[in-house]
Amino acid sequence: MHDLKKEENLAILVAVDDDSGNIEWSLDELAELAKTAGIQISNTITQKRERPHPATHLGKGKLDELEEMIEWANPKPNILIFNDELSPAQFRNLTNRFNCNIIDRSILILDIFATGAASAEGKLQVELAQLKYRLSRLSGMGKMLSRLGGGIGTRGPGETKLETDRRHIRNRIQNLEANLKEISKNRENMRKKRKRGGAFVAALVGYTNAGKSSILNLLAGSEHVEVADKLFATLDTTLRRINLPGGAEVLISDTVGFIEKLPHHLIQAFKATLEELAHADVLIFVLDASHPQRDAHKDVVLKTLADLMITDTKIITVFNKMDKSPALPLPRDNRLDVAVEMSAITADGKGELLHALEEAYNSSKIQITVIIPYAESKLVSYIHENCEIITHSHEEAGNFFHLIVDEEAKNRLAPYQATLLSTQTGML
Repeated sequence: MHDLKKEENLAILVAVDDDSGNIEWSLDELAELAKTAGIQISNTITQKRERPHPATHLGKGKLDELEEMIEWANPKPNILIFNDELSPAQFRNLTNRFNCNIIDRSILILDIFATGAASAEGKLQVELAQLKYRLSRLSGMGKMLSRLGGGIGTRGPGETKLETDRRHIRNRIQNLEANLKEISKNRENMRKKRKRGGAFVAALVGYTNAGKSSILNLLAGSEHVEVADKLFATLDTTLRRINLPGGAEVLISDTVGFIEKLPHHLIQAFKATLEELAHADVLIFVLDASHPQRDAHKDVVLKTLADLMITDTKIITVFNKMDKSPALPLPRDNRLDVAVEMSAITADGKGELLHALEEAYNSSKIQITVIIPYAESKLVSYIHENCEIITHSHEEAGNFFHLIVDEEAKNRLAPYQATLLSTQTGML
C-alpha cells in the first residue's frame, strides 16, 4: 500500500459535488482524515457533476485546472486525495497524468487503520483489507508493474511482475483469512461461554469521534481506554465490566467507529470484530449532539448496521456532548428505542443511561422451564451452549431445565416448555 508517513506530505483535496448538499462537511471530514494521517492540506478543488467521470473522475477542464494549480503551487503538493473511491481505470489514468501520489478516501482510511491497529487481530484485519483493495487495483498501479519478472518464486521468465504480485497477494490473503477464521472461531467460543454464564453484553456503536470511549471510561470508572479528539482513536475491541444500580454485572464493549463511505474491504476484514454488535443484547448508539451533521451521522450508522444485518437489537440512543449546547430539537427516529441526553465530560445523564441499561437487562431475562426428551441430545447441547441454566435435573419424562433465555432460545424451546414461570427475573 501507499506509505503516507515517509515524506513531507502536502496534499490537494479533490471532490465531485453532486449537488446533494453534503460536499462541505464531506470535505471537512476528508481534511480531518488527512490530518489524522499526518498530511497537510494546501488547496481544495471541486467540480459540480452528477457523477464522477468514469475515466478520470474529473472532467477535462477541471483536470487542466488541477494541473495548473499544482504547477503554480509553492511548496508543491506531492499528494492528490480524492473524496471518492477511485476505480482501477481512474487510478491508472490519474497516475499517468500527474506526478503526485494518487490516493482516495479508502486508501486514506486504510492507512489510518494500519497506523492505529495495536492488537494482532487488528493488524491482520487491516492488512487483509489493504491487500484486497490493492488486488482489485493492480492493473492501475502504473507501468512499473508491467516489467518482466523471473527468478526465485516466479513461474518462469515470461511471467510479468503484475502476475507475480497478484499471485503473491492472493496467497497472503488466503493465509490471513485462515488466521482470522481461527480468531473468529475463538471469539465465538468466548461468546458462547459468556452466554452460558448469563452475561449481558451492551455494545457501544456510533460515528467516529462521537465519544464512545469517553462514555465507556465514565461507566467503567477508569481511564484505560484511549480518548482523543481525532477520527478512529479506537480500533481494537475493548471489553469492560460495570455494575448496574441494582447490583447486576454487565459487559460493555467498544470497537471501531463508523464513517461515511467506510471502505467495503474494511467492513469485510473487520467482520469478526463487528459480529460483537450482532450478538450484543443491547446497542448503545452514541451520537454527538453538538455536531452540525448529526442527522447525517445518525443515518450513516443506522445504514451500516442494516448492511451488517443488525436490525432487531434494542437500541439506547445517547445524545452525547450536551454540555456544548447543541441545537434543539434533537433528532428522533422510529428505529431507535430509548433516548438519553448526557455529557461524558460532566457525567450529566450517567444515571439515566445506567437506568436505561438496567431496564434492558431486566427485560432480557426471560425465565422458562422445559422438559427435553432423552432422545433429543442435540437440544440438550444447544441449551448448554446458549442458555443460562438455573437448575437441571433428570426426570422420568426427560431432562428438566429451569433456564434464563433470550427470545431466540425461547422460541426454539417453546414446544418443550413446561410452565412459564415468569418473563422477568425475581418474579417467580
